[in-house]
Amino acid sequence: MKKMIVAVLAVTFFAASAFAADVMEMKKGVTFSHKAHAEALKDCKKCHEKVEGGKIEGFGKDIAHKKCKDCHVEMKKGPTNCKGCHTK
Repeated sequence: MKKMIVAVLAVTFFAASAFAADVMEMKKGVTFSHKAHAEALKDCKKCHEKVEGGKIEGFGKDIAHKKCKDCHVEMKKGPTNCKGCHTK
């Protein structure tokens, strides 16, 4: 019984953290929907080093302006100008 409770709590914790990270508020008024990007790209390695995901090493202004913008241009979808991402 004790193992069952621990298992349920672990699943609940990991599910909650996954949903919590769905929409991220980033610096300078940028809102990012991880779910929308994951569904559109279907390949975690487009952004992450590993298929499992995780933090993007060195992520910041330079990577966002290069990698994210280049992907939007390539896919012909998503904002490519300043006000498209920096909405606030």
